[in-house]
Amino acid sequence: MNEFLLRSLTPGVIGVLVRRGADFAAAEDAVQDALVEAVRRWPSDPPRDPKGWLVTTAWHRFLDATRADTARRRREELVEPAAENPVTGVDDTLRLYFLCAHPSLTPSSAVALTLRAVGGLTTRQIAAAYLVPEATMAQRISRAKRTVTGVRFDRPGDVATVLRVLYLVFNEGYSGDVDLAAEAIRLTRQLAAAIDHPEVAGLLALMLLHHARRTSRTTPDGGLVPLAAQDRTRWDTAAITEGVAILQGALSRDRLGEFQAQAAIAALHADARTAAETDWVQIVEWYDELIRLTDSPIVRLNRAVAIGEADGPRAGLAALALLDESLPRRTAVAAHLHERDGDIATAARLYAEAALKASSLTERDHLTRQASRLNNR
Repeated sequence: MNEFLLRSLTPGVIGVLVRRGADFAAAEDAVQDALVEAVRRWPSDPPRDPKGWLVTTAWHRFLDATRADTARRRREELVEPAAENPVTGVDDTLRLYFLCAHPSLTPSSAVALTLRAVGGLTTRQIAAAYLVPEATMAQRISRAKRTVTGVRFDRPGDVATVLRVLYLVFNEGYSGDVDLAAEAIRLTRQLAAAIDHPEVAGLLALMLLHHARRTSRTTPDGGLVPLAAQDRTRWDTAAITEGVAILQGALSRDRLGEFQAQAAIAALHADARTAAETDWVQIVEWYDELIRLTDSPIVRLNRAVAIGEADGPRAGLAALALLDESLPRRTAVAAHLHERDGDIATAARLYAEAALKASSLTERDHLTRQASRLNNR
């Protein structure tokens, strides 16, 4: 059974049912039933038209489920004629992206619904990826489906919201049998093929450039490896080449957005043969563009790091002094800049403080090791 084929067909099949009159929740349930049937029957009797088979089977499941409803006759009279043409060229996948990124959904619900309806993942797979019980994820998805049920399918969607959802999926990384970073890249490729938008291309480029460094980011025991210490021979040069080419095409459109700017920074890191050869001056310029686009405190924090590399640690500390002390990772950045300035005692103290504020066990262990390293000098 080709799992990738089933997952790639799922959003289009859901879209066909919704256009025929099924509400989103009922359509998604019917398609899941059809997928179960496909797993059972296709190995011994593969269909000539897999999507057509899924549409027909899911449609019959939907009709069976609605026949007990008092409005059955009116619904069937309205939508039954559409069964004569089960598969059309309408881009249902793109519509589902926008539906799953509905503004009334929380980010976590939008991500879960996107993985289920567009990605074709099962509730169990999504739950395993997020390390939550399957029942918890099932409730989250059910609430999300109820929220979008009845939303008109012909309204234009917000591309920026869809991209934020996909970026959230990417940043979740991977766990269990679902690699969410790779899944995010797959879904973003789908979106890039369906919509001509420079920020979609920018996000895809950013994902590829970050993903290219994946194998060098951690030690065999799971420890964090900072960018400057990574083994660059382990970076995926094919992914870097593709990401840079996609980014160049997007930038040539002269419609700069935040994902293109982030990808440009990632490309400059990828282009440097060693950490010492990194073009920090140009990276600072790209952070200036990002601040103009987003005015994000996190971007300003990263800019302070870049300034510390381009103009010296004291210049970086001066930029850091302008930022709120409660900003996440600010203490860790201060420790790094003080170490580069030769103030080892202050750096060790700040690394220890930053470890107490760390948001993950991996980050905490890394910062604790940094403090220990300096204290043992």
